[in-house]
Amino acid sequence: MTVFGRVHMPSLGGATGWLNSDPLGPAELRGHLVLVNFWTLTCINWLRQEPYVRAWAQAYRDDGLIVIGVHTPEFSFEHEIDRVRQATKARAIDYPVVLDNDYEVWDAFDNHYWPALYFVDTEGIIRDQHFGEGRYEQSERVIQGLLGVERELVSVEGLGAEAQADWDHLQTPETYLGYERSERFASPGGAAFDEGRAYELPERLRLNHWALAGEWTIGRENVVLDQAGGSIAYRFHARDAHLVLSAGARDPIAFRVLVDGAPPGPSHGVDVDEDGTGVLRDGRLYQLVREPDTVRERTLQITFLDPGAEAYVFTFG
Repeated sequence: MTVFGRVHMPSLGGATGWLNSDPLGPAELRGHLVLVNFWTLTCINWLRQEPYVRAWAQAYRDDGLIVIGVHTPEFSFEHEIDRVRQATKARAIDYPVVLDNDYEVWDAFDNHYWPALYFVDTEGIIRDQHFGEGRYEQSERVIQGLLGVERELVSVEGLGAEAQADWDHLQTPETYLGYERSERFASPGGAAFDEGRAYELPERLRLNHWALAGEWTIGRENVVLDQAGGSIAYRFHARDAHLVLSAGARDPIAFRVLVDGAPPGPSHGVDVDEDGTGVLRDGRLYQLVREPDTVRERTLQITFLDPGAEAYVFTFG
């Protein structure tokens, strides 16, 4: 356990709202062990951590643990309360969730990461912290130590996008599409910012590069399809391929996924069928590919049948 001296848990008073609870302050939290978890609904690293946090919240609730999720949005559409409420319901999160749309709680903790865990003892002192995935056994031992209990660790198995990554075969990094953080864009002629333009796929995509085809506008945090039939292609090496998507104000948008030019078949992700068909309804992370057999270098292409699709970031697992 890391000891930080007597650093008190910062205030949650900057919250823009709460889900699953009335506002909690020092009076309500006094005498409880508090685990603060910073998250944002599209983050694959948080999604893979969440089964553990959810299990701890349930396993140690009667021992005095209060888990507080702090939702600090990364992308603009994640500010919408209904989206956070929907994500909370979809993940069966029943513990209190702070809405931190103004980043005041994030700044009060001087936090810099999704996900982040802060372990706060019964006197309100931060006793440990962890950033990113992993370290699950040690984190649960910290909880047990601060509660004064000792028992078998919880059993956790993440499903769908919550499944742990295949780290041994993961060779492709997270890739943002908006120009603020974009890398390895491969459409001929390069990118035009904040204006509509026709793009083409290159004859060959190199590993970990991506490209557009059709009429798109490349914005600061996303790419937006201007005319039906546009595609995004990515050459990757990973078991799982995900894409954060939003339909904006549009009705649901149908899409089709091809892997190496063919329907994915058994390699389809949870948001796509074997024929490669999917529907963009909610702003969230979509799992497009899950390779059931040998992980190898492959090309993913997603084509949207209607305009208005917004794509933010590819993540892999």
